[in-house]
Amino acid sequence: MLRDILKGADPQIDAVVQTIAQASPDILVIQGFDYDMGGAALSAFADLLAQGGVNYPMQFALPPNAGLQTTLDMDGDGKTGGPRDAQGYGRFFGDGAMAILSRYPVLTSQVHDYSDLLWRDLPGATLPTKDGDPFPSVAAQQEQRLSSHGHWVVPIETPALGTVTLMTSHATPPVFDGPEDRNGLRNQDEIRFWDHFLGGVFAAPPSEKFVLLGDMNNDPNKGEGLKPAIHRLLDHPQLQDPLKGQPTAIFNGLGDMRVDYLLPSDDWRVIASGIARNPAASRHSLIWVDLER
Repeated sequence: MLRDILKGADPQIDAVVQTIAQASPDILVIQGFDYDMGGAALSAFADLLAQGGVNYPMQFALPPNAGLQTTLDMDGDGKTGGPRDAQGYGRFFGDGAMAILSRYPVLTSQVHDYSDLLWRDLPGATLPTKDGDPFPSVAAQQEQRLSSHGHWVVPIETPALGTVTLMTSHATPPVFDGPEDRNGLRNQDEIRFWDHFLGGVFAAPPSEKFVLLGDMNNDPNKGEGLKPAIHRLLDHPQLQDPLKGQPTAIFNGLGDMRVDYLLPSDDWRVIASGIARNPAASRHSLIWVDLER
């Protein structure tokens, strides 16, 4: 990805830049963006956006679980060292991770990263089984993290609104598994994490001016994903849904689906919201909301 950004004239990257420049958000959460320790790819992408007219002096990313290899067979195929034997699917460390670009300062000392939470340690975790035994093994479940990419709580200091707290994650697709439904169960629990977080299970959640957003990879009504967790978030009394019922992505064979979410806390006033579709950029749309106190 860094190579393609630096060489220029990549049609998909050009389309992504155009889509972002047209929306021109003050704060941008990117999912499916490769991570590197020095932030070279994110910095190069920010430079490209600046050439397109949108400047983001603040660039933030944390080491993800995507591509973070284990020594175990994590997907039950009898092999080790494959993309699905990492803590989250990845052909290399940082493959398709998460990042934040912002016009305003990220309060890095107040960031909370829950990406190392073990799946089994989530209250009420629904771990997969096969023939009554832990799948793929007891050892794998002792090491498996919940987050396929990460769960971040990131406060950003804005001049007009004060501190705005982003709560973001990118859940695994609930497919590409077997009858044990490992990915479906994990997807559900990655979404359930936020219900627990808002309930104060892990730390005191923000009491105001927060936004829960990300690719939950789960449509409330279509596809293979388990539905209770996403319905619980959409019905959560502390959240509002300005894009209710609107599809955000197109998948072959399934058509339009809603898998990406932007859910402000109920103390915000929503001025406007929308979905910017550009198939040349991604099958996923850019979703946005304008907020005021």
